[in-house]
Amino acid sequence: MNAARRPAHRYPRVNRVNEVLREVLADELERRAAGEGHLITITGVTVEPDLRHATVWLSSLSKEAREWLVENRVALQAAVARQTKMKRTPRLSFDVDPAVVHGTAVEEALRRISRGEADRDDT
Repeated sequence: MNAARRPAHRYPRVNRVNEVLREVLADELERRAAGEGHLITITGVTVEPDLRHATVWLSSLSKEAREWLVENRVALQAAVARQTKMKRTPRLSFDVDPAVVHGTAVEEALRRISRGEADRDDT
């Protein structure tokens, strides 16, 4: 296929790697973490352009879940290495997705406003 016929919407490599890592890690966490009583939901993965480090974004992260992830980071990286064809497996780190945190704060503010309006309508 020549360059003129390639689709214009092709994804950069890093975006494809982000998605593959998200899928692999979500499957691994479902198998491993759920068996130990941890509910961990991945909202996304951000791999640095040099592919040496990846931040795994989570919807929430309890102290126990954080400890479990730190203890099992190497096993999760090994699963990524087994299931992908990457020359190097990025070093994983885990953090709470700031979009989820901000969304929760906005939702709570809207609830407070709604309750305040409801209180005023009753009087």
